[in-house]
Amino acid sequence: MKTGIQYDLVPSPLGTMLLVASGDALTGIHFEGERYQPAIGAAWTRTANHPLLRAAAAQLDEYFAGRRTRFLLPLAPVGTPFQRAVWKAIAAVPFGATIAYRELAARVGRPGSIRAAGTATGRNPWTIVVPCHRIVGANGALTGYAGGLERKQALLALEARCAPCVAQAA
Repeated sequence: MKTGIQYDLVPSPLGTMLLVASGDALTGIHFEGERYQPAIGAAWTRTANHPLLRAAAAQLDEYFAGRRTRFLLPLAPVGTPFQRAVWKAIAAVPFGATIAYRELAARVGRPGSIRAAGTATGRNPWTIVVPCHRIVGANGALTGYAGGLERKQALLALEARCAPCVAQAA
């Protein structure tokens, strides 16, 4: 596998996605133009046939087609211990379910840190794969999503349509 930062731009039903890998792990999956998306650096190499980027693109395609509910991809988390704990808790939210930011903060052992949990959620570098779109406001309101609220709404709608099929298959 190539070293350095490899990337590719892939289409999705919700816009172009930037997939980023370093070594043998994904360092980012972003909707193009989302808040906190890293800038493509001069030292980055666009590699359309990178095995890990191809696997990520294929799994995302399966997700959008309603055939995948979990991702099996190696991730390279770079963040504070609190951010990593939040991202791990987000990854545990099941397909088709949502939890409030308050619940997320409680799950990482910091029930008084709702805003900090929200900030860490917004900094999630792996959109969809670490499903931060499943985190909602206390009353179920769609609040905050680095990729835009329209995408968050579309992702939750996709999972709502597919969740009954997934439950029957289990």
